[in-house]
Amino acid sequence: MSQSVRYLKTRDGVRIAWAMTGQGTPLVKAANWLSHLTHDLESPVWRHWISFLTDHYRLVRYDERGSGMSDWEVADLSPARWGEDLEAVIEASNPGEKFVLLGVSQGAATTLMYATRHPERISHLILYGGYSRGWAHSRQTDGYARYRAIVELARLGWGKDNPAFRQLFTSQFVPGANATQLEWFNELCRRTTTPEVATRLLHARAEVNVRELLPQVRVPTLVLHARHDEIVPFAAGKFLAAEIPGAQFVPLESRNHILLGDEPAWEQFTAAVLDFTGRPRSAAVEDPLFAALSARERQILSAVIAGANNAEIGARLFVSEKTVRNSLTRIFGKLGVHSRTQAAVLARDRGFPQRGS
Repeated sequence: MSQSVRYLKTRDGVRIAWAMTGQGTPLVKAANWLSHLTHDLESPVWRHWISFLTDHYRLVRYDERGSGMSDWEVADLSPARWGEDLEAVIEASNPGEKFVLLGVSQGAATTLMYATRHPERISHLILYGGYSRGWAHSRQTDGYARYRAIVELARLGWGKDNPAFRQLFTSQFVPGANATQLEWFNELCRRTTTPEVATRLLHARAEVNVRELLPQVRVPTLVLHARHDEIVPFAAGKFLAAEIPGAQFVPLESRNHILLGDEPAWEQFTAAVLDFTGRPRSAAVEDPLFAALSARERQILSAVIAGANNAEIGARLFVSEKTVRNSLTRIFGKLGVHSRTQAAVLARDRGFPQRGS
């Protein structure tokens, strides 16, 4: 994916980095926890999200204030500024008279701010893993106590060379991740912001409260939530769907707050999004290069792209490591490559359709 990163300056002087990829129906994705416009393109945690959205939409995304390629040292990180920043990105990117608006995690609150102010601009509103009120409004709960512990871990261990502190944090976002995916996510955290800003961002998440906006939503809305999400409780997603008039609700069988590309819930998520927005499930004809791959070989290639090793692939597909090695040899021969890295790069460059993409 080629992209051109651009900058805008907000009313309070913060530089926000944004980018556009893909063609067709415009979709604006509100910023969520710690993104990086460049590094996310190679991340086994976020790459399949960006690939899917770019394949089917003209995607506009941005790094939130305090992280990524946007300004880090920012005086105001409050939720009110999130809505202003989204408005600024929409104005700068000019997606069109109407567009799809996607909010992931705390990005759901941001999109609700915009959708209730500008319903005439939104064709479809999609909320995944979202919530309307942060933990600071439920102080007498175990959830709030756990959240405070996470904030303290971020403050103490975020910037250290030893990733143990960060991994206690990131493993809750993607408990189903393999070692490679966790390593990428840990490194992404360190690259995207400082310990101090990460702590402030987490405090801001806890202060979110947009519940009064939910009955005011007047646009078609799809709410999706992982049933065993360890970051945002499933009940928070159900609450959104119940309070937003006419909203559709899709439960997903996953523990991951960030859906991984090789789990069935990701396929369900992408199918629901495409159906809701009226987009065809196959955006392009598959490259003939991949026609010779069997169903099992396609599963293995998808897992290689996601960063899984032979043992992890074997466990996932209930086959031996030897079977995986033999299958990889056949895959390399059919694709004309000599290594896992070459196979993954070729598959990405030639648009290999991973599950749900």
